[in-house]
Amino acid sequence: MPEEKKYDIIIVGGGPGGMTAGMYGARANLKTVMIEKLQPGGQIANTNDVEDYPGFEHITGPELAVKMADHAKKFGLEIVFDEIVEVRSESESRKVAIGAGGVNYVGKQMVIATGGSATRLNVPGEDQYSGRGVSYCAICDGAFFRDQVIAVVGGGDSAVEEAIFLTKFGSKVIVIHRRDELRAQRVIQERAFKNSKLEFIWDTVVEEVKGDTKVHSLALKNVKTGAKSELEVGGIFVFIGFHPNTQILPDEIKKNDQGYIVTDYRMETSIPGIYACGDVRAQLVRQITNAVGDGTTAAMAAVYRIEEIEG
Repeated sequence: MPEEKKYDIIIVGGGPGGMTAGMYGARANLKTVMIEKLQPGGQIANTNDVEDYPGFEHITGPELAVKMADHAKKFGLEIVFDEIVEVRSESESRKVAIGAGGVNYVGKQMVIATGGSATRLNVPGEDQYSGRGVSYCAICDGAFFRDQVIAVVGGGDSAVEEAIFLTKFGSKVIVIHRRDELRAQRVIQERAFKNSKLEFIWDTVVEEVKGDTKVHSLALKNVKTGAKSELEVGGIFVFIGFHPNTQILPDEIKKNDQGYIVTDYRMETSIPGIYACGDVRAQLVRQITNAVGDGTTAAMAAVYRIEEIEG
């Protein structure tokens, strides 16, 4: 029989939403655990500059993650490092998160804060050269490409922000976008267009990643003209969006057509006693501020539900 560890509230995932939920659960004097596969922070742990979180004109993502985790732990949040492989709802007041390490975490209520994962290009060579020139995290791998030509694929906020960051290392950073204009916020675009080390290739997609022991070039195609070309690069960073991490959840949890979890105003899912917050939840925008608000609501809803059940 697997070992069982019992809690009042279980939080699966350690991004800003999960850490906030953990803080509020622990602050309500309930036994609360946050289970995270890697390190607290989620997407912000891979973000160099955070400039849109109130109270911090500028802070790095890893710094903010540490501050959030330390704050939550001061209220008594327990942080466990384990990979959850399945979530079960056995009753309204018994939720089980099954860990890869052989522990079943049993809680009265549960908050899902599993976030999302980078969307891949799904082209030849991408998997082969992953970690050998193909990356999805600029802050993690940017320094490996010092004085090289770097390609960034995408046109949204993340792609442009990370391209700007990569100019600290690369001799030149080339943004490849399938459209003829960026989707990033105007203030980010303006910063990018002023950067002399940034170049742009419009209306273009990557058809193949080529290399030998590591990436040396990209096969490109213009989506309007059909013209094909080859671009010599030392590395390619892919920022074309991400998909929600819902593979561990019960099928009964309702999702929208993009796979994001649907919740009510309490952040409660279609399974009573299971809540969702942050990037895994269906919503208009996905920012740190959204996740923090979601986490607050989800945790307090769980606290109130425990109080209702136990009187």
